[in-house]
Amino acid sequence: MGSAYTPGLTVSGDIIVRKTRRLPIKGEVLVQAGAAVTPESVVARALLPGILQTIKLTEKLGVDAKEIRNFVNLKEGDPIEKSQMIAETKGFFGFFKSSVVSDFGGTVEAISEITGQILVREPSIPVDINAYVSGTVADIMDEEGAIIETRGAMVQGIFGIGGERDGVIRMAVQSNTEVLDVQHIREDDAGKILVGGACITAGALKKAMEKGVIGLIAGGIRDADLIEFLGYDIGVAITGQEPIPLTVLVTEGFGTLAIADRTFKLLASLEGKRASMNGATQIRAGVIRPEIIVPLENTGSAHVAATGGELGIGASVRIIREPYFGQLGTVTELPAQLQVVESGTEVRVLMAKLENGDVVCVPRANVEIIAT
Repeated sequence: MGSAYTPGLTVSGDIIVRKTRRLPIKGEVLVQAGAAVTPESVVARALLPGILQTIKLTEKLGVDAKEIRNFVNLKEGDPIEKSQMIAETKGFFGFFKSSVVSDFGGTVEAISEITGQILVREPSIPVDINAYVSGTVADIMDEEGAIIETRGAMVQGIFGIGGERDGVIRMAVQSNTEVLDVQHIREDDAGKILVGGACITAGALKKAMEKGVIGLIAGGIRDADLIEFLGYDIGVAITGQEPIPLTVLVTEGFGTLAIADRTFKLLASLEGKRASMNGATQIRAGVIRPEIIVPLENTGSAHVAATGGELGIGASVRIIREPYFGQLGTVTELPAQLQVVESGTEVRVLMAKLENGDVVCVPRANVEIIAT
């Protein structure tokens, strides 16, 4: 029987995670291999060229383009400040002079005797890449960035919104079936990551934002509540760039879905610890999972986080299609023969024992491995 490779979803209390931190353009790496870093540590920096601005001297001075160098007291490469006088006519017997001041600060890039314009490049814009997680610099990529390695707990979700943030975990509910609502959010929750149960309400999203909460985690979320919170339908391409002050991660899917019991217990064991969180999600080629990572002390051995694994007997899986959507189970059998499913197509299937004890038959394409 051939091997089957299935997308993986990590839920682990002890795993080695490596995060690649890469600049959008070539720049300078500011750390060395082996250095200890925190989430806010800047590991690489690049300078984006500033905006190129145009000053139309011929229009402002009333002279021919080929004459402008007679009136300009600057040359290419000179620094220039906003409101600095850059050109002046001699006038008539000292009277009726015309002068031009710059509306921009930066560097003179060109003075054209053809167009009669001065081009000013505004100051470069620094782009910093931070470590995102506490850990160690495992490797550096010259002029590009660094790979940060950390060991600890990691939970990946099905869907998320919002970018990279870090804060302290607080369990906001008592059970994995309890809905996270407005009454669960406290006045002192600013800067915290709150863990809910079966769902996050629209009211909870709004209040969390008002109170400065930086992250929310739960089993599910209603699509209508998400649209109400964002003000638009987010679609399903890629998330993580939403202009919102908090990050949301759901572990099971859309709707009121209880967070998996072992995921809830793992997060409860991490209460009070500092975590890094990212809601970026991509469900097409090059899958990106929303995640929360909690660095812990290094003791004993651990395995490296992977994006998938070999599907075998005893593997923990999550079913990602109806009628068993969101349910967890253990693979009990991998029949070699193709079987006809409800749609009439022949596919490879597996037998899985669900948490409630039921044994079900599902297409192998309808499950994902939960890496532990």
